This record gives sequence, structure tokens and C-alpha cells, in this order.
Amino acid sequence: MASTFKPLNQNDITTVRDMLHEAIPITGTIVSGTYNIGSEDKNVKNYASGIFQSVFDYPFLSSSANHIFDLTAGYSVNSTLSESAVSYGGTMMAKKVNIYNEMAQILAGFDETGNVRRFDRDGDLTGGDKMDECFFVNFARLLTKDEVKKQSFSITLKTGGTVTAPSTKITLQDYNALNAYKVNSPSGEYALLYTASAPIHNNSAVGHVYYQAGIAVLTASLFDGSGANYIGNNGAGGATVNYNDVEALLITGSISGACDAFRNRLVNISFNNTTEINSTIYFCRANYNEYNYSSNPTYLDESKIVVKTNPNDLPISFITSVGLYSADNELLAVAKLSEPIEKNPTDELILRVRLDY
Repeated sequence: MASTFKPLNQNDITTVRDMLHEAIPITGTIVSGTYNIGSEDKNVKNYASGIFQSVFDYPFLSSSANHIFDLTAGYSVNSTLSESAVSYGGTMMAKKVNIYNEMAQILAGFDETGNVRRFDRDGDLTGGDKMDECFFVNFARLLTKDEVKKQSFSITLKTGGTVTAPSTKITLQDYNALNAYKVNSPSGEYALLYTASAPIHNNSAVGHVYYQAGIAVLTASLFDGSGANYIGNNGAGGATVNYNDVEALLITGSISGACDAFRNRLVNISFNNTTEINSTIYFCRANYNEYNYSSNPTYLDESKIVVKTNPNDLPISFITSVGLYSADNELLAVAKLSEPIEKNPTDELILRVRLDY
């Protein structure tokens, strides 16, 4: 316990904030069947509710498994696929609408009349083209940490051809996100996703990535096609379940089936996560006439300073740690030096102590 205390004033304390980034690659081989054993994907967990599925990087019953993301799909009540617009029976139609409404409430919010906003393709919320049929990829906090780094998100999908022989590969990215991200979402900042090669939908956005929420929203129209099985589910045990197009899949297929189809078309996802580290830096100053002695009992031997060989030498101490105390002299934190630093009356020291939180 210290016997001498020195107060710190505002000139001795400063705060800084650092952003640490980590590259996160998610390969399609993991999420689309690397651990397909027998008749099921062991790293994909479906639930009794059937409204979403969780994807892991290893068989989910293993203690080594890490949750990667949750996947689901849905459409707006305004969609031409909804029960009010489709004359024939569909599968889980009410749940698909509920999924869309839940995600829209969280990510798009409510308008001035209290109605849930639909996902706006260009993000300006002033009308125009809407994304009424969507796939939702909710990344685990383990991967995104505090948020997804802007202008780092990329997802590659297969959109053309048949289920077993896709012919078209596209990459979506958050281009120019550093300068053009949106702030009108209740969940924080987000950016529009565009194709990296040939424009789709006249170069308009085909999805959103919400940085703080860690959620990607992709329009199902990415998989539009006619008669070519543009999206489908390569079912258990290699059996193939084909749908003429994504509309048929979302109407007559289950949500889990739509998620399976999406995973089978996923090639790669990559982004950088962000960890925000706030720090307080204390500049602990030892003037020439301070801390030249030690209160440690081993500092003296028969009333002589053990670190002195000649009685006429200047007093010497060796600083090994710095303690930060409250106003009541209660020890709050201890900083250890990598090696002892010699202190004598001819020197002045400034020790920089950084407290991260």
C-alpha cells in the first residue's frame, strides 16, 4: 500500500478511442453442406417453429461449434406473393409476413401514421421501389463485435442456371459506404448493396447491410428467372427439389426450404468487424524530488539503503508499478512496468498509464 499520494489534475488525464478491425471470411462450403452427414446438415439447426435456421461453423452439437448467423425469409403484406394477392394456397404465408414485419420494425421503423415501413430500395423512405420479398442474414455478435466496418461487406451468390448447375455468379458490396451510408434506421447506420459487375435492376440497390445491427437484407428478386430453376433446394441426401422461380419457392416452400435454397447458392461472405476500445490515459509525473525512496521494508538493511554501495551516493529507488487510487485512497487499478526504472534526484519521469474499457 502506498504511503505517498500525488493527485492528478485534468492536465494529467486524457481520453482516446480506438477501432480494432478483424477480417471475417465465411465460405459457402461451410454453410451449404460441408458437414452434410446422412440425411441432414449437422451444422445447420432448424427449430420447431420453422421460421428461421441457425448456421454454425461445425456440427452444432459439438462444443467446438461457433454460431455464424441466423437465416430467414419473408415478404410484405403488400407483396404479390402474400395471401391477399395469391388465389391458391401457400405454405406458412402468415409466418412469412410476420417475419418481414418483425425485421422491418427493427430495421426500417414506423412511418408518421404508425404503419411499419417497407424496406426502401434506395433508402430515402420517400416512396419509389420497395423490397417486398427479402432474405435476412442476421450475423452472430461473436463475428460482428460492436459493428460491421463500413465499406468492407461483400457477399457472392449464384443466381442463374439450375440447382445442381448454377450458371451466374454475382458479388454484392457496400460501395461508397464511407460517404453515402444512411442514418434513418432505428437500428443505426446502414448502406446499400450493389452488384460488383453487370448492373442489376438498372444499377439500383439490391439489399442493405445494417452495420450496428449486423444484419444483411437481400431482395429475393436477385433470383428472378423463368423456367430455369433460378433458386431451389438441393434437398437431403442429394435429392433435388426444384421450383420454377423464387416466387414459387416463397409461396409453396417452407421458410426452412427457402433458407436451404439460399445457402446452396451462397459462395462467400466477407467483412471486417469492429471492436471499439475506449481508453483513459494518465500521465503520472515523478519530479526530481519525488519517489526517490521506498517504503518497502526490504529497502533498508540496518538503517542503510540496500541499493547504495557508498553512503555519500544519491538516494535511489526503482519504480516497478503505478497504483491509481480513488479520492478516499482506495486502490482501484495497478499498472506494472515491463522492467524496473531507476529514479534518483537528478531525474524526472513521466509514466504513461493506459486504462482500456
